[in-house]
Amino acid sequence: MSDHITEIVVFTFLFLLVSGMGFVASRWRAPKDMAHLDEWGLGGRSFGGWITWFLVGGDLYTAYTFVAVPALIFGAGAAGFFAVPYTVIIYPLFFLILIRLWSVSHRHGFVTPADFVRTRFDSPTLALVIAITGIVATMPYIALQLIGIEAVLKTMGVTGESTIARHLPIIIAFAILAAYTYQSGLRAPALIAFVKDTLIYIVILVAIIWLPYKLGGWNAIFDAADAKFQASPAPNDGITLNANNQVQYFTLALGSALALFLYPHSITGVLASKNRDVIKRNMSALPAYSLLLGLIALLGYMAIAAGVKPLPGATPGSVDSNTVVPVLFDQQFPAWFTGIAFAAIGIGALVPAAIMSIAAANLFTRNIYKEYLRKDATHAQEANVAKITSLVVKIGAVACIVFLDPQFSIDLQLIGGVIILQTAPAVVVGLYTRWLHRGALVAGWAAGMAVGFWMLWQIPNAATGRKHFGGSAFPLSEFGLDSTKTIYVGFVAVLVNALVAVIVTLILRAAKTPEGVDGTEADDYFADEGDPRIEKQRTTPVDNISST
Repeated sequence: MSDHITEIVVFTFLFLLVSGMGFVASRWRAPKDMAHLDEWGLGGRSFGGWITWFLVGGDLYTAYTFVAVPALIFGAGAAGFFAVPYTVIIYPLFFLILIRLWSVSHRHGFVTPADFVRTRFDSPTLALVIAITGIVATMPYIALQLIGIEAVLKTMGVTGESTIARHLPIIIAFAILAAYTYQSGLRAPALIAFVKDTLIYIVILVAIIWLPYKLGGWNAIFDAADAKFQASPAPNDGITLNANNQVQYFTLALGSALALFLYPHSITGVLASKNRDVIKRNMSALPAYSLLLGLIALLGYMAIAAGVKPLPGATPGSVDSNTVVPVLFDQQFPAWFTGIAFAAIGIGALVPAAIMSIAAANLFTRNIYKEYLRKDATHAQEANVAKITSLVVKIGAVACIVFLDPQFSIDLQLIGGVIILQTAPAVVVGLYTRWLHRGALVAGWAAGMAVGFWMLWQIPNAATGRKHFGGSAFPLSEFGLDSTKTIYVGFVAVLVNALVAVIVTLILRAAKTPEGVDGTEADDYFADEGDPRIEKQRTTPVDNISST
């Protein structure tokens, strides 16, 4: 640890600085009443263009992105670049979807996507399914942010022999996060996101100029990566895709794109914007983060050229691939700048973890607590339950890191993507049509989940020796196809989901099964700031969820 004193000092200073900002955020932008879910969980629904851009960008591009994407490219080559095109695909796809969701949500006071589903399809059961799915899919995502911090701490030598000693710094960091999130709600990550993204942009821009210069140029970097993969006995490796992994690549990119804005934390950032134009501008400007992500991904090849050796893993003989980028920075930059880079990663974990825990808390409060446990809950009681739930969610995320193999946590995130995709027919299709029957949507969700988990159960992980739930690449040969290709599990599962929903809808319609009453109107999906019902909702919020 003595070799990393400067790094630790810089990291600690910046970490404490943003923590202080988190506590101050409760008085930022003059909240009307923090004892209200609109204020605590959605920042008063008043964020403008710049705040939303940093908030949503900070939400989608996390510490895990900073360490895991280059690590995947370091180990697997071109296949790891799937993370770059899927963030480009998603913005035009969700440009029109999200403004419709914003409008109907602001007119009716919806806080979560399950709120919308509850009113649209008149089905508390379907809303419960959507809420539980969102919470379950979010939990491992929060845990992965801890992995990003842990990789940095391990590189700085801040670790111990026992389980508690090894994880104590993370526990302290998340205790601070829990405290200021409890006090300030969504305003805390929104304010901190400015610092986080500024640091990341500075670090990456310096890295892509300095490291190629130091390592002999881009030709030398790509030649070193190509030489490594040519010598590797592992299949499907290389700096370009081969025939075997092309299907997996495009289905993973498309499936991940569809899942990205279905996560509750992504929708939370969108619903916090003050009008539709903010969302439109952000969907147009957010691809700038994809450019940054492409540069981050190239750090994996730079690490190969620099001869980086990942630090030892938790089990004997294993390596912690997530330490690739921290070790690269530790070796190639002066200590003060490395400290800044490590702080960028650490703060990059705090912003999304805070938003994710708030989103999960909103789901529990509105769609479980208020719907099933206390229908007459006041706004103050809702806010209080959400604050407590956000603490419980963070404790659960820390427990995942302490008691589970970190590699299994990564696989859990892949499973989370498969899970959240199953909400697409109800949420995305529901924004445009109510043709799908509410019972059919539940049946489709169940079928998609069943197929998804069956496929995930069949996938082993050779690196860890685990026989099941070892990834998301399903061999097509299991479907009886004579092929060495694989396909993304979530892509297949959501197709099954949609097909079952259509078939069951036709059956239920033929049987004249009641469809419930749509609590929305056609013009709800086009309302904007200044609309009388939206302005009334902002000044005197109405709980439409429980009354429809």
